[in-house]
Parts: sequence; C-alpha cells; structure tokens
Amino acid sequence: MRTDASHPTPAERARRGKAARDRLPRSSHAEFEPRPDRPDPVEILDRQSAGRVPDLLPLRYGRMLQSPFSFYRGAAALMAADLGARPHTGIETQLCGDAHLLNFGLYASPERHLVFDLNDFDETLPGPWEWDVKRLAASTAVAARDNGFPVEQRRDVVRATVRSYREAMRGFAGMRTLDVWYARSDTEQLRALFADRLGKRGRRRLARILETARSRDHLRSFERLTEVVDGTRRIVADPPLVVPLGDLLTGAHRAELEGHLRRLIEGYGQSLPADRRHLLRQFRMVDAARKVVGVGSVGTRCWIVLLLGRDDDDPLFLQAKEADPSVLAPYTDPTGCANEGQRVVHGQQLMQAVSDIFLGWERVTGIDGRQRDFYVRQLHDWKGAARTDQMSPDRMRLYGELCGATLARAHARSGDRIAIAAYLGGKDVFDRALAEFAETYADRNERDFRALDEAVHRGRVTARRD
Repeated sequence: MRTDASHPTPAERARRGKAARDRLPRSSHAEFEPRPDRPDPVEILDRQSAGRVPDLLPLRYGRMLQSPFSFYRGAAALMAADLGARPHTGIETQLCGDAHLLNFGLYASPERHLVFDLNDFDETLPGPWEWDVKRLAASTAVAARDNGFPVEQRRDVVRATVRSYREAMRGFAGMRTLDVWYARSDTEQLRALFADRLGKRGRRRLARILETARSRDHLRSFERLTEVVDGTRRIVADPPLVVPLGDLLTGAHRAELEGHLRRLIEGYGQSLPADRRHLLRQFRMVDAARKVVGVGSVGTRCWIVLLLGRDDDDPLFLQAKEADPSVLAPYTDPTGCANEGQRVVHGQQLMQAVSDIFLGWERVTGIDGRQRDFYVRQLHDWKGAARTDQMSPDRMRLYGELCGATLARAHARSGDRIAIAAYLGGKDVFDRALAEFAETYADRNERDFRALDEAVHRGRVTARRD
C-alpha cells in the first residue's frame, strides 16, 4: 500500500533506519575523542551559571564535587557539547536531554496508580535518539565506578541497559500506534516483570520502596515543611535549602515578591486545561519559599508555593522552577515553543506516559524587571527515587534494564520507532559499542571532575557543602 510522503510505510521507515547504518555504522558509536578545541569544562559550567542566583552557586559546585557521579549529574552541558560535535544517525525523537539513572523514578498518575518513568525534563528538545541512550549508558558506567565495580561488571551492566533499550524498541516497532501511546510501567507490571529475578528478599525490598513512594505525598510535605505561626500556616525555614519569603526580603520588597509569585501562579493557570484551571481556582496562596533542588539545577530560581483549599487541612504544594534554555539548544533546531517553560512541559507530556495534572508554564517579569520562564508542577505527588550508591552489580543491572526499556518507550512515542529499531537490529553490535563508549566517557568525566576540584583549590570558583 502506498502512502503520501508524510506517512511512509513500515517498510520505507525500516529502510531509512538501515540506511543510517551506512552513514554511521553501529560499531562506530564505541568511539569518543573530544574535539581538539574542546572548551575548558569549568568555563562551560561558569557560562551556564551566569544568570543564576549568585549566592547558591557554591552549593552547586559543592554538590557536584561529592563524587564523579554527582559531577556527571550536574554536567549535562559538557556532554551536550561533546555529543553535538560528533556525527549522528539523523533520526530524531523528543529527547530528555539528561537521561541519567537518577532522572527516572516513581510518581503518581492522575488515576492514583504508582508509575515508573522519566521525571526530569529541564533539557528536553528534539534531537538524535542516540544522545539520550549515550547519556544513560555513560551514567551507568560512572555510577558503577563510584560503587567500585570492576571493569567487566561495569561493561555487563551497560550492555544490559542498552540491550533492554534495543529490545524494547524492537517490540514497540511492531505495536500499533495507540498501543505504544497507552503503554506504561505501573507497580503491578514491575512486580510481574521482576518477580522471578528478585527473590524473596528482593521482593520485600521492592514492596518497601513502593510503600515509601506512596507515603511521599502532598500531606507528608505539608506536615514536614509547614508549621502554624500566630494562627497562620507558614513554610518552615531550612536555610539555605528552603528560605521563606519573609526571610529573603522584608517590608515593601517582600510584598512585591509575593505579588510577583501570585501573578506567576494565576498566570500559569491559563496554560492548564479548563477543568484543571477550575480546580486550581479553588485554592488560595498562603506562603512561598525559595528552594534548592537537584545538582545541575542549583542556582536556578525555584519556588515552592503553599496553597490551601477548603480549610487549613486541605493543602496543595506547587513547585515553580525557572526554565533556562536547554543545554542541547546550540546543537539542535529551534522548537517553536513560545518560552522555555512551555518547551519543558511539551517535552514532558510527549515522553511521559502520564503527567502531573498541575503541569503548566508561565513567563513573568521579576522584581528586577527581567522576564523569566517557569514551569509548574506539584512538589510531591508520591515520589520514589533510586539509590545507586547502595546497589550491587545485579541490582544496578536490573535497574539499568528498567531505565533502558522506559527510555525506549518514551522515544517510541514521538520518534520513528521503526527506523530506530531497524538501525539497532537484532544483534548486540550497538550494545557492545556503547559499553566501550561509556567506559571512555567515564574517563573523560573523571578528568572534568578533577578540573573542577582543582579550580576550587585555586580559588577560581567557590564550593560549599550543604
């Protein structure tokens, strides 16, 4: 059956994928050699920090210097520059842009199911699918090194992670389009998937992880982060990680900042569907605080906003996070999004099987007169994250396989899953190539880590522990 050019047949899409092997053989992905004029890594990090809150930057560098893996988490801009300078397949999908092991996790679906998916999209943009896979593969090698795994165990974990991506993508290539769109990993599927591989002790551990995630909801955040002061519910200070408005500014300046945040929340509501706008209007803002989040994001303006509904025991916590241009932007085409917050939300909704019902965006003018873009979501709506530093080789391999398959499902939603699957093929050529790449890039990451450490010792930048 023939179709128009915008809807090629499955056979034509498969041929496109196989043709990409001629331009970029699968085995060539093993190679990584920084370009001769590669910028100084500390210079790249400094440029990225230019518009951030100055007094938080030492925290960012302090967090990055905790370990090579912590550094890797904060150094997405370095890897984007490295990948952007190299040949690619030319087959694009929506990218996470920072698909390392700890940017996957558990959260609640609108139907109140616990699901596993990608959960960080600050760097999302359309681009070559393999950039995300390389980011994930290298993160696995770096985390395995931090845990002291020998080289063969590290390679085994990386190969398993990439094989899981490849096999899942080949599975999605044979599925109907709507079936791909509806695919998700909820807790029951996770239990069934790993039942035979976890053993009795592992199943108990998984049950504890799932229960802990369910307990991390807005009510727990309400109890932990707030207290009653003079009859009014307020956010508790925990400087420098959580600083309420009243501790940042006083008098007219505080009132001006509070008005700015009210406009942000009211304006962002216009990006929500009509039913969610109606729901949001049933809450009133009562307090806000600046919050330090993540590793690479430290220094961006991030606010947690407490709203109350029916009464003082009916809370909603929102997080409004500044959205800077993606680290991939210099190496990809423009998206056409109206602002960076919209870019993040658009990418998240394309890649996640289900997204937070309060996910939206807004552009506002701050009290300094500068326009800034934000995206907004719930602070905690069930949340579970992995602890890679506590994983054995077998557990990291299992977790890597889960992340690889999850990334494949995210890519299959927006990219040409048939072309990607055809490029990957049924053999382990790509898996073995990325195991080599990941080891080489882990070497590069350690050198960059030492460069930042040296910059701190020389006084070029300042680092401070939390």
